[in-house]
Amino acid sequence: MSPTQPQRPQAYLILAIGVLAISTAAIWIRLATSAANDSSVGFSLTLAASRSLLAALMLVPVWRDRPWRHGTPALARAVAAGVCFALHIAAWIASLSYTSIAASTTLVTTNPLWVALLSWWWFGEKPTSKTIIGIFIALIGGIFVARGGQTGDAGSNPLLGDGLALLGAVTFSLYLLLGREAQRRGLSLGEYSAIAYSVGAILLFPLPWLFGSGYANYPASVYGCMLMLALFSQLVGHTSINWAVRSISPTLVTLVILLEPLGATLLGYLVFAEVPGLEVAIGAVLLLSGVAIATLQLKIKN
Repeated sequence: MSPTQPQRPQAYLILAIGVLAISTAAIWIRLATSAANDSSVGFSLTLAASRSLLAALMLVPVWRDRPWRHGTPALARAVAAGVCFALHIAAWIASLSYTSIAASTTLVTTNPLWVALLSWWWFGEKPTSKTIIGIFIALIGGIFVARGGQTGDAGSNPLLGDGLALLGAVTFSLYLLLGREAQRRGLSLGEYSAIAYSVGAILLFPLPWLFGSGYANYPASVYGCMLMLALFSQLVGHTSINWAVRSISPTLVTLVILLEPLGATLLGYLVFAEVPGLEVAIGAVLLLSGVAIATLQLKIKN
C-alpha cells in the first residue's frame, strides 16, 4: 500500500469525480454507435478494445519504473485484474447494443452485492447488518430504475443485454478486489493501471475481427468518441476508482458507483431524450437511501 493514505475529503472527492467520469461512458458509446450506424457486437468490441488500447498507450511511460520488480504476487493479481477488466468492458459495452442505457448501467452496478459476498468469502470482511440492509435497498432501487428504463424502445434483446450487463457486474467486482490486492502488494496506482489496462487491451484487440468488425473506415466522430472513452471513462473514471479503493472499503466504493445509473440516465435524457418514468424516480430515491444507510456503516481504513 502507498505509505501515505489520502484524507477523507480528498478520497471522496476523487471517487465522486470517478463516478461522474464513468457515467459518461454510455453516452460516448451510444454516440459512436449512432455515428457508425452499427449496433453489432463486433462494433461494441471495437469500442471496448479501442478504449483499452488508447488508455494503455497513454500509460506507456509508467513501464520505465519496471513494475515487475514488485514480484510475482503483485503482478499475478494485476494481470488477473486485467483479464476481469477485459471481460467486464466487453460484456457491458455489448449489453448496450441490446438493452436500454438505464437497464444496462443499473445492472452493471449491482457489484456492491458481489463485492460484499466476495470480500466476506475471500478476506473475511463480514458486512454489518445495516450495511447489508443498505445494499439491498440500493439494489431494489436499481431494479426499479432498470424496470422503468425509458419510454420508447428498451432495446432489441433486453434479456440478452441484461445478462451481459450482469456478467459485467461480477467481473468488475473481481477486477476491483484484485486491483486493491495488487496495490497492497507494492504496485503503485500507475503501475497497476498500466498492467491491467495493457492486459485488457491485448485480450480485447483481436475480438472485433472475430465478429466481423474492425478498426478502419469509421467517421471521424467515432474515433473522437473512442478517445473520450479512453480519457474520461477509462483514465479518469477507472483510475480514480482504483485510487480510492486503496483506502476506502470496496463495498463502499461500489455503493457509490451505484449512483452511475442516475448520472447516465440524466445524460441519456439530455442527449438522446430518453425520458425516465415514475419507476426510475422511485428507484433513484431508493438508491440514494440505500447508499446513505450503508455508507454510514463504512469508514475509511486507517
